[in-house]
Amino acid sequence: MATLAPPDAELIAAAAAGNLSAFSELVRLHRQRVLRTAAGIVGSTDEAEDVAQQVFIRVWERLDDYDPSGSFVSWLYRITVNMAIDTLRRRRNEAPLGEDMPSNAEGPERQLLVADERQQVRNAIAQLPDKTRAALILREYEQLSYKEIAAALKIPIGTVMSRLNYARRAVASILQREDPDVSDAPQ
Repeated sequence: MATLAPPDAELIAAAAAGNLSAFSELVRLHRQRVLRTAAGIVGSTDEAEDVAQQVFIRVWERLDDYDPSGSFVSWLYRITVNMAIDTLRRRRNEAPLGEDMPSNAEGPERQLLVADERQQVRNAIAQLPDKTRAALILREYEQLSYKEIAAALKIPIGTVMSRLNYARRAVASILQREDPDVSDAPQ
């Protein structure tokens, strides 16, 4: 009984052989996840577009390096995270994370409150070290499992757990310092 290949397998093989249509389809299938991940790390949808373009150029140039026994998506996340972190290193004066995220709030007052809370969280996340922020974005925004994050970042699962624990505590601490009412509230 033959094992079914992952949906990307044929496209990857065709793209590696130089088929631009197959590569275009890979880009179409994975562009949004690359954009979300990059935006979460670099904090700007405009910069995320630039990172995504760089990511897909790198993927095209390195398709021969991809090991089909591994997950294409993990390989793609690894490239995305590395390119986004490189962008941050070049920039260093970080901007807040994704300012144009949609709001499901009702009424203008509630929308303003929710937008302010989201901005505070994005600002707190932006203060995290690059590698810690990448782990948090992959977990909370991309909903990857610890195993998938470990594969994407090429780190042990224990390190993923440690980074996520640190990230969550750091964000909570930053948010608590920013909201004096929270620190006065009974525990």
